Amino acid sequence: MVIVKCDRLKKRFFGRAGIVKAVDDVSLEIERAEAFGLVGESGCGKTTLGKIILGVLKPDSGNVILGTKKMQVIFQSSYNSLDPKMNISDTLSEGLIIKGTGQGEIKRKVEAALDLVKLPKEALKKYPHQFSGGERQRIAVGRAVLTDPEFIVCDEPVSSLDVTIQLQILNLLKEIQKRFGITYLFISHDLRVIKFMCNRLAVMRYGKVLETGPVDYIYSNPSHPYTRSLLSSHFYDIIKNDASLKL
Repeated sequence: MVIVKCDRLKKRFFGRAGIVKAVDDVSLEIERAEAFGLVGESGCGKTTLGKIILGVLKPDSGNVILGTKKMQVIFQSSYNSLDPKMNISDTLSEGLIIKGTGQGEIKRKVEAALDLVKLPKEALKKYPHQFSGGERQRIAVGRAVLTDPEFIVCDEPVSSLDVTIQLQILNLLKEIQKRFGITYLFISHDLRVIKFMCNRLAVMRYGKVLETGPVDYIYSNPSHPYTRSLLSSHFYDIIKNDASLKL
């Protein structure tokens, strides 16, 4: 069952260099409970497409058809996405308070979320600067799942972490998806992360989707020259043998 359908989306930005076609006639479908990867170089339009799907940006033309309103996002920088003036208890409670959740239920759900992301209850009284990067990203994951979302946009959620911590966060996201059946749109420039996390993917360049299909098939049989160049690059030759992500 399709949970997200993008139909001929277009989004342009105007800058000093002229018109930038950030999203250029993009159509794709994301199935419920799958992890769908969006891969490409920085500036190719991945994040813009994610923002359009979430409703943060309005497309110039085209449509997004959603099978749910229960959506969340996990950002690249957990430090910037967490309010430095709020302790973790307040950070995790904020979305539930907005929804009108009762205090008893808030306490139960916050403690359950902390347990889910494998952090001690003592963390609730602390502030973002008192945690490591990996711990802050666990908090960001916990905040995202607190409101029982059906669809989460993961926008480069591990790119600022070292490889060992990346694997911990990716495994955590896999566990959460398996337990709750959440759909992920996983945005990354990192081919190993997409291969580790996703069932299907779309390859983007200059705002266009060049090809879409099962991850294993595209990695083995890329049809577009750009995809072939990504997969045959020196960078991928290194990371495809990286046992830390079991590629």
